[in-house]
Amino acid sequence: MDSIQVKTDDSDSAAVKPTNFQKKGICVTIDRNKSTFRIESDSPDEFMRIIKKSEVSWINFVVSDVSIDGEGVATSLGFSPGIVTTLLSSYQSNYEDRDSELGIRVPAVSTEQLDVKVYPLIILIRRGLILSIHESAITRLVHFSRYAETFMKKISSRKLWQDKMTLLLWRIIEENNAKNFDHLRSIEEHADHLVKELMDPATPRELLGPHIYKMKHALIVYLDALWATLDVINTLRYGDAETVTDSPELLNRISALYTDVTNQISLSEHMSEVLASGLEVLQSIYNNQLQILNNKLALVVTWLTVAGTAVLVPNTLATMFGVSAIGEHMDEFTILAILLGATVLSAIGSYWFIKHKRFVPQHVH
Repeated sequence: MDSIQVKTDDSDSAAVKPTNFQKKGICVTIDRNKSTFRIESDSPDEFMRIIKKSEVSWINFVVSDVSIDGEGVATSLGFSPGIVTTLLSSYQSNYEDRDSELGIRVPAVSTEQLDVKVYPLIILIRRGLILSIHESAITRLVHFSRYAETFMKKISSRKLWQDKMTLLLWRIIEENNAKNFDHLRSIEEHADHLVKELMDPATPRELLGPHIYKMKHALIVYLDALWATLDVINTLRYGDAETVTDSPELLNRISALYTDVTNQISLSEHMSEVLASGLEVLQSIYNNQLQILNNKLALVVTWLTVAGTAVLVPNTLATMFGVSAIGEHMDEFTILAILLGATVLSAIGSYWFIKHKRFVPQHVH
């Protein structure tokens, strides 16, 4: 059972992670002539000159620790002080509307076998700029940046700036949700292997319990992340913030994200119910094995009782015959016959009594 392992194609863990620096930034911009640029830099200041000349810009910054470096990156790019700290003050998700700025925090899930970890993904929006900040353990947006230029070229220049911001925000959240869902598939593969082990009667039952617990715990952590994501999407889809569009067409895309996450939650809860059923089956197996053991022990005690009675009665008689006043009137053959008869009768009598009182287990497998 210890060999249950599934190798997954985890885009977050398989990628080459940045090393030997504190921050890593990728900037993708598009100007009014629909010309796109993609540059990388370790300094947020280098991006400021570019985004001032651009119509829409997206900057993704990888930091070693969002709680330590995130605030500095945000303020360097012109966002209000304290906005990242505010977003990190809640559990897994948050939504901060400051009129000309909007900050959201959504969870980014990563799994290693059944070890599910949730990292904060900070997304800040103002006119013409979306900034995403996350830790190096999450590389999904670094991958997405390879195709961001193509996506941004599809954004019509005739749209309102809120529409452009909403389209780009929708695509970033969609990418994060898709990668989160990939990790559910990893948990499903582990569940399939566990079911296979449950069907094998030779599998040590004492090993199955801890594995079922780990898988159920992984699902609970994953479900928490999904519910946190759902809260943010539910707030976004009404378009109340100044930086979010009022267009029903674009808001429907946000609503579609809401539906997708709801379906993921339903699937996760179904898996949790299946695992709960597995725990009940495992408990039934334990109870059955315990009942079989109890029956065997009861049978052993029964035969020990019969044997003890068969020995005790003749032993008492032999003691009586040892008294000279009694033993002198009987020969050895008579005493031996009495002892043998007492042994047989006491054994039969004790077995009948125990059987009649239903002390003997009826079925022992």
